[in-house]
Amino acid sequence: MSSFFSKAISMYVDGFRSMTVGKKLWLIIFAKIVIFFLVLKLFFFPDILSTNYDTDEQRADAVRSALTAPTLQPTKTH
Repeated sequence: MSSFFSKAISMYVDGFRSMTVGKKLWLIIFAKIVIFFLVLKLFFFPDILSTNYDTDEQRADAVRSALTAPTLQPTKTH
């Protein structure tokens, strides 16, 4: 079973070594993914806990209360 995995890994490694244009394309893809996630993190997911609470204990209490708070059930209107 381990020979199957080693053959599969060596196939992919050899294929990547013999690439010419593919290496540049993978590098561009990787760079775009990194930039995309960095932009998402910076602009769309701010660190709200560190801005709203001063200590780790306050942050833990806020998360705990948010996770254990009962959710509001929507009311049916006819």
